[in-house]
Amino acid sequence: MTPAEEAARHWDGRMIRLIRDRENHVFEMQTPQGRAALRLHRAGYQSPAAIRSELWWCAALAQAGLPVPAALPARDGSLLVALSDGRHASAIAWMEGEALGEAAQPNTRPLPLVLDLYHALGRLLAQVHQATDRLTLPPDFTRPRWDWDGLVGDDPLWGRFWDHPAATSDQRATLIRARDALRERLAGDIGLIHADVLRENVLVNGRSVSLIDFDDSGFGYRLHDLGTALVQTVQHPEHVQLRDALMAGYGTTDIEMVEAFTLARTLASVGWTMPRLAPDDPINRSHLARAIFCAKRVLGGA
Repeated sequence: MTPAEEAARHWDGRMIRLIRDRENHVFEMQTPQGRAALRLHRAGYQSPAAIRSELWWCAALAQAGLPVPAALPARDGSLLVALSDGRHASAIAWMEGEALGEAAQPNTRPLPLVLDLYHALGRLLAQVHQATDRLTLPPDFTRPRWDWDGLVGDDPLWGRFWDHPAATSDQRATLIRARDALRERLAGDIGLIHADVLRENVLVNGRSVSLIDFDDSGFGYRLHDLGTALVQTVQHPEHVQLRDALMAGYGTTDIEMVEAFTLARTLASVGWTMPRLAPDDPINRSHLARAIFCAKRVLGGA
């Protein structure tokens, strides 16, 4: 029996297919109640307490009527189950829709529709933040921190991006200048954020959007959610239009701060690659190139 099959039994489920293999293994599963997403959490990435906190938050948002996946209890009523290989598994309600986009790919929808969707995404992020502020978190609630230390401190959450072994000396100098500039610039309201609003985590139904994959969620600057939503298109010609539509939907006019958080996410993504990818993986080079491009764009020739 595979770990996925073992996990599915806790929900009386049947495996259909593997959907994603990134931080977690995510499978489509059929249960007596309908389709669900089964997640096998990567050992050592998030603690069981942090995963339970994520599931509690998603359940609370879903109960408030927001289009996010609610956690599904297992047969014994628990939201998180331990597997024999040491990992943990959880299941969430299936969300219909097609991804807003994919990494390194251009937008395939007509630009007017894409702009409407980014406006809707900004509005949804504002609703998530506002609904969260109305919640009373449980005393044992714990999640990572995407604050100043977590983004540009001496030991950022995803690693010291300026020490990337594939960076040239010029690239490393630019990464350090960008880090130091953001240490002076980053500011704003802090609360619970999704922290990974990539296009593949935004599902589209017509002109409405929903938000999935809260695995990296935590306490951080609220506008960091807007920065993550723009990081994949920062090199696209329509970036400014997408940024403005997203900001209008969210209800902010702070362009400089949104651009700063977009840069912060490009830097964090460089750090993310270091323990996960082989030294010769081309994604290392593309993430470095994107961060350097964004740094020069935001800082004016850094």
